[in-house]
Amino acid sequence: MMFDQLEDVLHRYGEIMDELADPGVTEDPAHFKDLMKEQTDLTPLVETYREYKKTKEEQAEALAMLEAESDDEMREMFKEEIADCRRRIPELEERLKILLLPKDPNDEKNVIVEIRAGAGGDEAALFAAELYRMYVRFAERCRWRTELINVNENGLGGFKEVSFMITGSGAYSKLKYESGVHRVQRVPVTESGGRIHTSTATVAVLPEAEEVEVHLDLADCKFDVFRASGNGGQCVNTTDSAVRLTHLPTGIVISCQDEKSQIQNKEKALKVLRARLYDMECQKAHDAEAQARRSQVGTGDRSEKIRTYNFPQGRVSDHRIKLTTHRIYEILDGDLFELIDSLIAADQAAKLAGMQES
Repeated sequence: MMFDQLEDVLHRYGEIMDELADPGVTEDPAHFKDLMKEQTDLTPLVETYREYKKTKEEQAEALAMLEAESDDEMREMFKEEIADCRRRIPELEERLKILLLPKDPNDEKNVIVEIRAGAGGDEAALFAAELYRMYVRFAERCRWRTELINVNENGLGGFKEVSFMITGSGAYSKLKYESGVHRVQRVPVTESGGRIHTSTATVAVLPEAEEVEVHLDLADCKFDVFRASGNGGQCVNTTDSAVRLTHLPTGIVISCQDEKSQIQNKEKALKVLRARLYDMECQKAHDAEAQARRSQVGTGDRSEKIRTYNFPQGRVSDHRIKLTTHRIYEILDGDLFELIDSLIAADQAAKLAGMQES
């Protein structure tokens, strides 16, 4: 069945390439954009399948030549080629299975990240600020753009809450595993007795929602304006530019005060609201698909304690995949690649196992 599916993909890929070669394809920009996206999505699968077929052919040719060859040196060369093909074929088959897994439709989207200080008072707020800087540094390493939406500071350099947007291809596919409770263990700067405290912060990663994906009636929205507080430049603290948006049906409240313009803050608040509403719908879908939910690695339950940052031991532990690394300062500087790659691999393995069981 897998190879029938792969042949269908190969056939569809040929159709797409023929259409793209037609000079008239650009006359319909929307269709052209869809074709380009589909071609980009299918290319890794097609290239891997072609490599697989080529390797199978090379193996068959080497076996045939081995049977016909009498020279010992040449026979040894063919045996090595056959052994290499036999090693590569299972690897390519496993890669094909992963590439055939159903894609998360949100994977290529930008994200809105919300971080809130949890248990631990000022220390939790300081930790929330460190998590914010960690994700900003990670975005910089990925060459993504970050844009602050709202921040509520505690006066010590910490954040009671902060929300920001990360814009970049595949942002959600990498960051969706970050949702949950993050825990820090260390001696707080506010602790005079040198005792280790445990504090928490919650992270929510929301895929950006397009207007067509969420029905939002502005009559259900109440807007209040107020004077922005905290650090700001000219006009930020001197005019009623900040916006508080209340969505009456759900009770969701969003504040946005980072921009100097009331209109810009209103647009940002609506963007966050759409993402929240879209995320609520996604959560309902996850709840309705219990089996699919169990095959995921920490992308559902926002109350789940997912990671501990232990400063005395210099370690970071991800509890979902039982991974511990002693690179706490590199990770807090945005080097999240080891953690995220391991989470993606674990998620793929769980989904493959779920498909085999069914």
